[in-house]
Amino acid sequence: MKTIGLILAGGCGTRFWPLSRAKRPKQVLKLDGDKEMINFTIDRCSPLIPKEDIYLVTNRDQAELLQEVTGSRMEPGRIFVEPSARNTAPCILYSALRLRKKYGDAVLCVLSSDQSVKKEEEFRRVLSEASDYAQSHDDIVTVGITPTFPSTGYGYIKTGSMVSGSDTVHHVDRFVEKPDRETASEYLHSGGYLWNSGMFISRISTILDRFRQHLPEMSQALSPLKHLSDEEAGSFLREVYPTLEKISIDYGIMEKENHIAVIPGDFGWSDIGAWNTLGDVIPPDSSGNVIKGDHVGLDTRDCVVFSGDKVVATIGLSNVVIVNTPDSVLVCSKDEVQEIRQLTDELKRMGREDLL
Repeated sequence: MKTIGLILAGGCGTRFWPLSRAKRPKQVLKLDGDKEMINFTIDRCSPLIPKEDIYLVTNRDQAELLQEVTGSRMEPGRIFVEPSARNTAPCILYSALRLRKKYGDAVLCVLSSDQSVKKEEEFRRVLSEASDYAQSHDDIVTVGITPTFPSTGYGYIKTGSMVSGSDTVHHVDRFVEKPDRETASEYLHSGGYLWNSGMFISRISTILDRFRQHLPEMSQALSPLKHLSDEEAGSFLREVYPTLEKISIDYGIMEKENHIAVIPGDFGWSDIGAWNTLGDVIPPDSSGNVIKGDHVGLDTRDCVVFSGDKVVATIGLSNVVIVNTPDSVLVCSKDEVQEIRQLTDELKRMGREDLL
């Protein structure tokens, strides 16, 4: 059975404001070396999944940009475009229905566009193991990351018993929301929890069946797609898609589903979800500072400085994030970076769409 990849590439990376914007989202930024995040994702998958079997799904505001950034890696027909942003469950269902028309049944690997992986061969080994398991089982498989610190920015997976006949695959006991620091420390020390990587692997037939079970209205609403031509489908989607429930695959499917397996992964993974995680891809200096750009500092420790087109000079600072862009400067405590989303909400309320 063929294995295909679906990369979710419609997010805005709000917690990386002011660098990440609606028209220049995190997945097209060069945070991790000299290549855009989306291109790192495509390239790390392609030795396992042929590039012609890798697809992107994004919203209409970002489709042209992604085509430009990915260049020859992605033919236009392999970029699926949502008429409007409705979160991850609708876009996965829409994509799975399109892929079933082309491939029939296949193993579908759903991946995020903006994650960092240091050990790419080990990543592919785990993804291959997950694909093999999904091909022969009626389960959704996820990859759980072995935690290295008590993160409050990631969701967690509580592992259950080992799957019969395997020494690496676990049943999933439950998914757990982002915890407070004390709870995260308990999870780390218990050894029974993994970070939720947001990677989901299953046969197309399996995921479509789970949509029928857990999100029947959404499944029914998009079911006519299987009978429509591409031209008819475009018109149909523009009418129906904006009416679909806004819900993530985690809430809509994974937290309701009993047949989920998880394979632990330890391949230098980072979600790079906020400024305080930038040190996962840019090594800190001797003072613990993560610097990208032109910076001069005195008595500066454990800071993140992204200096853009100007010199940033600091004196007597610690545990602070400073991001300088042509139209904005962000200064905040590293402990408060998760609140940047609220800051962007406030800018939206103020009508400052020019900054978003």
